[in-house]
Amino acid sequence: MTATIAGLAREGGVGVETVRYYQRRGLLRTPGKTGGSALSGGIRRYDADDVRRLRFIRSAQAAGFTLEQIGELLDLDAGQDRARARALAAERIAALDEKIAELQGARASLAKLASACAASDTGPCPIIEAFEG
Repeated sequence: MTATIAGLAREGGVGVETVRYYQRRGLLRTPGKTGGSALSGGIRRYDADDVRRLRFIRSAQAAGFTLEQIGELLDLDAGQDRARARALAAERIAALDEKIAELQGARASLAKLASACAASDTGPCPIIEAFEG
């Protein structure tokens, strides 16, 4: 399987500019141009490994890893440094736990405001009042 940059982007569920951005960041390779004339300059061709790598990047991003962390995971290369991969995952889990606690606190506060708002139809709305002050 070989694809153009547009085909790679489509297979990875991203736009062409995203592929180019990942290339500039060093996360994806930029293949040489093949074929074409002196005027057309040829076409870059991507293979199944490029698709797999792009999908890896997207999956790692969905798990909340930064592009820097993703680059490090890619450099670890499938099982050669499991301890570092676990450490990166543990860092991500801790960050997610922190975010979950923050969201749960925000939810509890909003639920309390909504309950206070429903308790009375007179006076200022506690929800609006909370956000004004």
